[in-house]
Amino acid sequence: MSRFWSARVRELVPYVPGEQPKISNLIKLNTNEHPFGPSPKAIAAMQAALNDDLRLYPDPNADALRQAISDYYDLAAQGGDQSWVFVGNGSDEVLAHAFHGLFQHDKPLLFPDISYSFYPVYAQLYDIAYETVPLTDSFAINPADYSRPNGGVIFPNPNAPTGCVLALDTIEQILQANRDVVVLVDEAYIDFGGDSAVALVGRYDNLLITHTLSKSRALAGLRVGLAIGQPHLIEALERIKNSFNSYPLGRVALAGAQAAFEDKAYFDSMQQMVIMQRDSLTAKLERLGFDVLPSGANFVFAQHPKHGGADLAQALRERAVVVRHFNKPRIDNFLRITVGTPDQHAALIDALSEILT
Repeated sequence: MSRFWSARVRELVPYVPGEQPKISNLIKLNTNEHPFGPSPKAIAAMQAALNDDLRLYPDPNADALRQAISDYYDLAAQGGDQSWVFVGNGSDEVLAHAFHGLFQHDKPLLFPDISYSFYPVYAQLYDIAYETVPLTDSFAINPADYSRPNGGVIFPNPNAPTGCVLALDTIEQILQANRDVVVLVDEAYIDFGGDSAVALVGRYDNLLITHTLSKSRALAGLRVGLAIGQPHLIEALERIKNSFNSYPLGRVALAGAQAAFEDKAYFDSMQQMVIMQRDSLTAKLERLGFDVLPSGANFVFAQHPKHGGADLAQALRERAVVVRHFNKPRIDNFLRITVGTPDQHAALIDALSEILT
């Protein structure tokens, strides 16, 4: 702590991301990165962008990328176009702009008690009052719990870290009960299971959806995120962006992201591979006695009735396997395990078999 810090900096409790281990030869299943890599067309597009044009600023409006996203989600079918799309430097930046531009109201923001741990950090950063809404005993969101006065609602779908998916009709119940505030559906993992709420965006002027290219498009190192909503919501994000950083995405990122959205065949095949590996991993964990929550994400959330989560995470690390453990109420016995390759799963199961004997 320094005497030069502002009061706000002294009060902040920053978000702690998943560990990026510096030790070689670890089996890394803790940060939900895609196991099979990005589209070769995206890599080629980025390589092609490495030319003398890098001396020039990128397109501040990201028009080509926004059009590719609009086309991918067929926003025209709902009366939309690229003006319904916002892009930023990772979905975390997009979420930050939404907190700043859409959730600073007198009433509290609502989000689940077990959810993405960046939400309370953003609320603290932007001085937003919030209330956490308990999940049910089965770790589900009950839409009736969000029918109370609030300044906005945000939740991930599938939820993180549980992986549980909310059906579109349930999301509609939350939207209909909160017509006077923004409902933000954070769809970082939706491509691995469940139906995207983008299908609802033309009918609900209070709906904003965020996505990332870090998960299902295997571009976590590129830092590209987006939001989809009606233009009056997108304009709020643009006003924040252009008061903060008018050029959030560079030429290489714009080229790679556009190509990733245009390569639908590769995207579809990779998602099916992840889903197949998730189902296989779930079955193997259950044979070892784990209780595994139904997952629509690229990770599973599992607990063992005879072993604590922290102890299992430490024992796995001693065997060169890294998973994510959250030392939080209700979920401290769980491990969040990223879906990996067959070889990574084999190493994980071998290590768990040894620990559990």
